[in-house]
Amino acid sequence: MIEILAATPLLTLFLAVALGTLVGAIPFGPVKFGPAGALFVGLAIGALDPRLGEGFGLVQSIGLALFVYTIGLAAGASFFRDLRKQAPLMLGATVLLAVYAGLVVVAAKLTGLGPPIAGGLFAGSLTATPALAAATSATGGSTDPAVGYAITYPIAIIVTILAVTFVVRKKLPAPRDPDAPGGALVAITVELTRELHVSEIPGIAEIPGQAGGEVRVSYLLRDGHMSVAAPGELLRPGDRVVLVGIPSGVRLAADHLGHEVAEHLVDDRSAVDFRRFVVSNPAVAGRTVNDLKIPARFDGLLTRVRRGDDDLLAHAEMRIQLGDRVRVVAPKERLDELSLLFGDSERKVTEVDFWSMGLGIALGVAVGVIAIPLGSASLALGSAAGPLIVGLILGYFDRTGPLVWAIPSAANLTIRQLGLVVFLAAVGLASGQAFASTAFSWVGIKIGLVAIVLLAIVLVLFWWLGRLVGLSTARVAGGMAGFIGQPAILSHVQAHIDDDRTEAGYSALFALGIIVKILLVQFVVAV
Repeated sequence: MIEILAATPLLTLFLAVALGTLVGAIPFGPVKFGPAGALFVGLAIGALDPRLGEGFGLVQSIGLALFVYTIGLAAGASFFRDLRKQAPLMLGATVLLAVYAGLVVVAAKLTGLGPPIAGGLFAGSLTATPALAAATSATGGSTDPAVGYAITYPIAIIVTILAVTFVVRKKLPAPRDPDAPGGALVAITVELTRELHVSEIPGIAEIPGQAGGEVRVSYLLRDGHMSVAAPGELLRPGDRVVLVGIPSGVRLAADHLGHEVAEHLVDDRSAVDFRRFVVSNPAVAGRTVNDLKIPARFDGLLTRVRRGDDDLLAHAEMRIQLGDRVRVVAPKERLDELSLLFGDSERKVTEVDFWSMGLGIALGVAVGVIAIPLGSASLALGSAAGPLIVGLILGYFDRTGPLVWAIPSAANLTIRQLGLVVFLAAVGLASGQAFASTAFSWVGIKIGLVAIVLLAIVLVLFWWLGRLVGLSTARVAGGMAGFIGQPAILSHVQAHIDDDRTEAGYSALFALGIIVKILLVQFVVAV
């Protein structure tokens, strides 16, 4: 069997991917290793024979580039949008990562661990796969970083899950991070008792040039005639309108306008109707809701956007992405025209524009090879950080002229997971021999103990940081998951806290953390 695997590297690789997926799905208490299962299975297979780990260098690079580039595309908009709002958390986390890198270097010297092992310990204890690639490259292809990574990766998940379990039970004062209005979107019918323009409604999300908002106005019943309320509409006493948005925002707007009535206008679909359309037309992708000018062109209104598992209230400056499912209220006879506008094709939304994707990754790799001189040495972003940074920038812009950079969310997730498991399986196969000789030795035990102690220190400091800058428990717990960079930890947090701030904290630090970790790991292996 080993001879067959040695002669067929492709079979070996995808056997590790398949078995690793099974191992990753096995729960170990509250922990599942997910894609990292491919790394552990790869290590086990690679330990059987040194030939089984040969020739996977290019495969590792391709898998890593796909993974980090698609992360950048998905996180670009939220990363730049939250820079100002979450700047204290992001700056503090960056400082803590630098402190942690220093602690790793000191601990490695005190315990006799070499720089390559220290680099793997740093990457693994922060579950930063791209940092592992950077450490391996910086050490000339050594397998030692993968050994440190494999030993400390499961330790990081377990220790952090225990830490956030404690954190979510301790409510922080959060003077600078009060509870945000939220909940599933609702729609009610209100009868007006005053005259005002739609733009004057508290929390309205229909003002061009203004991002955000908590409520939109869709149906309008006036003198027995049903229509869609235009953003500039003057509403009059006796009008009935449908308000859609987050519960608290809808209630505030309803109290300001008049009073809720039992007869819901949405139930009358004879003249005005609503439908969800799949955004599959590249000409629409990357445009804002205001750019589409649906009220002027179709006498309708785009009220909601379904993106992944989230149902979002549309606002004037929200960018529409391929794969979104948008809900539009419009006169019944205009719905077919709207279908043509958005494309509304499930098949097309699964297709990927490999011209823009290939160009984006090529730009990222090119940026990664640029070396920045630092005295007698130089620093390069490499094939991990280069595509990630370019992906973040392109994800923020969504499109450049006719080029649509964004990838439909379902396709993005599929490509991302494929790249990750292929990379981890290839790394495991190449590092199996070194892992087998180290993991269960005194050196392996030292690596594990150092990781546990240093993680405990930095997680306590992170909690203190969140308290110092006045953040909520939800944002601190989510930020802790993003600081370590592990979706499994975020899932554990969300099982205990149903709050959007957990995702916001995670997103703010995940992409930033990857970049900082890639840069710092090169310092760790160099000293």
